[in-house]
Amino acid sequence: MAKTPSFSCNACGAVHNKWSGRCDACGAWNSIVEDVPISTGPTAQSLGAKKGRRIALSDLAGEEAPPPRKASGIGELDRVLGGGLVPASAILVGGDPGIGKSTLLLQAAASFARAGLSAVYVSGEEATAQVRMRAQRLELTDAPVRLAAETNLRDILTMLEAEKPDVAIIDSIQTMWSDQVSSAPGSVSQVRAAAHELTTFAKRHGVAVILVGHVTKDGQIAGPRVVEHMVDTVLYFEGERGHQFRILRAVKNRFGPADEIGVFEMTGEGLAEVTNPSALFLSDREDPAPGSVVFAGIEGTRPVLCEFQALVAPTPHSQPRRSTVGWDGGRLAMILAVLEARCAVPFAGMDVYLNVAGGLRVSEPAADLAVAMALLSAREDIALPPQSVVFGEISLSGALRPVSQTENRLKEAQKLGFTAAIAPERSKMTTTAGLAMRQYRDLTGLVGDMFGAG
Repeated sequence: MAKTPSFSCNACGAVHNKWSGRCDACGAWNSIVEDVPISTGPTAQSLGAKKGRRIALSDLAGEEAPPPRKASGIGELDRVLGGGLVPASAILVGGDPGIGKSTLLLQAAASFARAGLSAVYVSGEEATAQVRMRAQRLELTDAPVRLAAETNLRDILTMLEAEKPDVAIIDSIQTMWSDQVSSAPGSVSQVRAAAHELTTFAKRHGVAVILVGHVTKDGQIAGPRVVEHMVDTVLYFEGERGHQFRILRAVKNRFGPADEIGVFEMTGEGLAEVTNPSALFLSDREDPAPGSVVFAGIEGTRPVLCEFQALVAPTPHSQPRRSTVGWDGGRLAMILAVLEARCAVPFAGMDVYLNVAGGLRVSEPAADLAVAMALLSAREDIALPPQSVVFGEISLSGALRPVSQTENRLKEAQKLGFTAAIAPERSKMTTTAGLAMRQYRDLTGLVGDMFGAG
């Protein structure tokens, strides 16, 4: 009996029982291909095929040395990479157009070259003259970085094999094309083939390859998600064009912690490191005002203090607006529902705006309490006590849950001159010297104590 063929989507991996032009799961076009088994025709037993080689097994308690690292000299980049660049690794860097990806990587290539490593920068989007103009603006012309402007993958691999650099930067993966794939550059097949070839080259020749990736309107790296699985590290370069701050965030790292961030400031001479991001994010903070709350957060292993700003105003429309910048809109809706259901604080007929100052994006649940306090402060037009930080997670029942790394949050707050903290009960801390702690079991008690409601 003949086996029914199966089809799968190259973009999301969804399985289909027949071919179609569009994947129903992810909406990608021309991404469904037939799954071909490894062996077709007569079985291996009937052909008398040779057995595969036996694979040697090892124990978990191995004593292998950690992979060697090569520091770039850019402290924030080394922090995100987990301590430096690992040879034979593949790194994917994504970000919005014009956010500064090429600037960051050109500065990184120059820093690696000045540190004694051989660096090659291959641009598929700009001519070498344009790259030199950027290098002149950034004052990097003295760095021994070798340039190339090419999109043919076969020629690039031949060049890299002959040059044998320590670091190779490909800008960008969407412009590369392989003559073995019949589709156009930037297509799913081309991006997957180029990423596979470059990643394989990095592993075989011990070259650290850094790939630049474009992002879609949803903020995801364009192309098949399998590219993010191929590489060792995935970095996102985030920021708002209206702000000078840029965040380099690790969302995947096989050689270091994920969710680690590096903070940069965009200046006329390129990207400058920010060694104390908390002080920078709070540098323009005015006197305590209604709707303004300082959140003591953790990004990776680094404590970061930032300011949440909320505005609550009556709306003339039948459908109130819920607008957020730097925070998840679904999480905001949940907190508003908890405030209405558990604390009897209505927000019906009111527009709600929430912003994280400085262009930072916050995703950890520990910011729930800071968001709730900002909303209540804006609604009641009452400012929180000065020099106070807030952190804690809110459950659907209105209970406040303790969060991790409480000590690091409080130490960072003390370092910046804060004298009070609002946190859940049962938070693990050994000392609160110099901080006036106010701890609450649930949101109802906090609202009644701070705003006379609940």
